[in-house]
Amino acid sequence: MANENEKVLKRPPVVVVVGHVDHGKTSLLDHIRKTNVVAKEAGGITQTIGAYEIEHGGRKITFIDTPGHEAFSKMRVRGAHVADVGILVVAGDEGVKPQTKEALKALQDSETPFVVAVTKMDKPNSDMERIKNDLTANGVLLEGYGGNISYQGVSSKTGDGVHELLDLILLSADLEGLEYTPDVKGRGVVLEAKLDNRRGNMVTVVLKDGKMAKADLIATPSAKGKVKVLENFLGKQEKELVPSSPAVILGFESLPQVGEEFMVGDLSEEDLAKVKKFEAKKEEVPTAAQKQVIRVILKADVAGSLEALIDLLRKIKLPENQALEIINQSVGEISDGDVKDALVTNSIILGFRIQANKAAENLARTHNVLIITDEIIYKLVERIENDFKELGKSKFSGELEILAVFSAKGNKQTIGGRVNRGQIRVKSWIEVQRGDEMIGRGKVLNLQQKKNDVNAVDAGNECGLIFESEVVIKVGDKLLSK
Repeated sequence: MANENEKVLKRPPVVVVVGHVDHGKTSLLDHIRKTNVVAKEAGGITQTIGAYEIEHGGRKITFIDTPGHEAFSKMRVRGAHVADVGILVVAGDEGVKPQTKEALKALQDSETPFVVAVTKMDKPNSDMERIKNDLTANGVLLEGYGGNISYQGVSSKTGDGVHELLDLILLSADLEGLEYTPDVKGRGVVLEAKLDNRRGNMVTVVLKDGKMAKADLIATPSAKGKVKVLENFLGKQEKELVPSSPAVILGFESLPQVGEEFMVGDLSEEDLAKVKKFEAKKEEVPTAAQKQVIRVILKADVAGSLEALIDLLRKIKLPENQALEIINQSVGEISDGDVKDALVTNSIILGFRIQANKAAENLARTHNVLIITDEIIYKLVERIENDFKELGKSKFSGELEILAVFSAKGNKQTIGGRVNRGQIRVKSWIEVQRGDEMIGRGKVLNLQQKKNDVNAVDAGNECGLIFESEVVIKVGDKLLSK
């Protein structure tokens, strides 16, 4: 709240667009801002929060386009919390769907006033009366139907109703009495954060109060820095921004958490105590007693995508004999360093909307490290679930029990053992099991039976081998081969 001596100005509304997947949110925004975003999104589904500023009737409106797929529910909820006004999108030919209800709950929980946009009204099977009844049945009481929630039928294809919808948004904003104080320390919300190989830490924010200028100090509860570059949503550099402008900031020393509030200026501990930190759920770390631990390294293009991937993994139902452990999670392309980490920890690498660089691909191919990537979230889910099912099966056909450790030089160890089942082959990559836990892997460099070099040893026979691994082999360990 501003005191009597502080000047107060009118602030443009920040608008969030929410609804069910494929109900036309992005197409609506596409028509509004006259850019083709749909074509840029894999599968035509928006998967990263974008913030855009438009002008209507001489007034500015900032739109936050939030993803529609269920894996992005947390991002949708966050979008609703940062917004002043919401647009609940409902397709005129389909009506209220599960994600429509979820989006509605996000708006209601955050007490965000909203209007309803009934899309696809150009389609012959769109039925406004059916949609009104459907919304009423779900507790959305429209004007003329016992409530005061405004609605507008629109067609993104023809543009019909879009002008009127924007008028409704500005009317809702006026009723909210949105204001800001230009002379206070700037503050807002982090919408997105990613590490760009060329530019460094890129953080997308929406300013909600005060001002922000180039060279200002900036901080969240988890990160701080100095505004070195300040860009508007079009990528144009600005010296200063005012609410409710979306912006990209370069200058954070580390990536802040998505959803955190930030403040601008020379901040005291008291100032920082006023900003909200986004609390991510801690991952459950399985115990060593569990039979099979699936270790994963997560990579994504931006922090919001990474969060969605973690949520997705948490929802995958694993058999009782499996447990999931997230070894590492970060934004940016999959590097050879990630592959090396996967080798040491016996992990799978999961990548969303990013690819492995050449060095990583070559190293993964050489050492048989599994990398799963995709541009579309639900396809990635299917691939992960299928691979996890395969991991749940008994994938090891060969088992060698270590009976003796003779010598070691660096990672090369001369050991002896008995093949209990299947077959052990030279030049093969083998998992190391100690008790019930997989502790690493290595490669069979040489295999001998009765002091003769052999290519393979079958069940029931003893053998000696030179085994290369970072794991220090002990008597009683088991080497498992596919």
